[in-house]
Amino acid sequence: MSLYTTIHLHNVIPGREADFAQWFDGPHREDLARLRGFLGADRFEVTPEQVMPDIPQPLRFLSVYEFDYASPEIDLPALGPLLAGPRDAGLTDDSTESERIYSYDMYTDWKFSPNHCASKPFSGVSIILANFTAGREAEYHKWYDEVHAPEVTCVPGKIAMKRGRLSPLQIEPWRYCPGGELVVCAQQTEDLAFTVQDFIDRARGASPSGVVFQPRSKAGSFARTVHYFRKVSGTEFWDGGIAFDGELSAYAARLT
Repeated sequence: MSLYTTIHLHNVIPGREADFAQWFDGPHREDLARLRGFLGADRFEVTPEQVMPDIPQPLRFLSVYEFDYASPEIDLPALGPLLAGPRDAGLTDDSTESERIYSYDMYTDWKFSPNHCASKPFSGVSIILANFTAGREAEYHKWYDEVHAPEVTCVPGKIAMKRGRLSPLQIEPWRYCPGGELVVCAQQTEDLAFTVQDFIDRARGASPSGVVFQPRSKAGSFARTVHYFRKVSGTEFWDGGIAFDGELSAYAARLT
């Protein structure tokens, strides 16, 4: 079996957000449940809080699909027609060919930090479309696994990380991908602004906590993009707050 994550970055036609959400949490989930190896799926919306605020965030929504494939070359293409549905129905805006669908072969499943509360779902995720410096792949993975992942997931509000490589198997429309590596971090926080700022401060050695990140490995390329999202699928609202109840979070809870 092989763990795969497919990310779908897209924009919804203005005024059709409710229609898209109804499709995703209704017919789409029913169709997904019939796919072999399906584990879970959730939707996210880009947040004002970003660790690289100068990087444009032209794609408002992110859908994340998790699979455990017996035969990726057979099973992965089956997701393509399902993602084409909202495009064909005029729910998503691909007029400038901005839509992006990337599939990654994951190295491992979620690796949780002590911050993780198994009884609570994720509040959001961040993704990095990353790259390693040519000729330094082994060093890059060693740094992430032994140094960077543990220090990042111990930032208040950050709880887990998983990583993968861009798969040679992709879903159409296949378009340029800036990152051969995917880094996904999960959050459980009601104050994302604090989480993002403390992450920045720890990297700069200025966190009030006194925690300082180790120097960034030169094996990690600066050719990367970073994107923060809040969870919007399967939500319930009360007292001005949000209760999150999604499949990815439930799946993660089963791993602990």
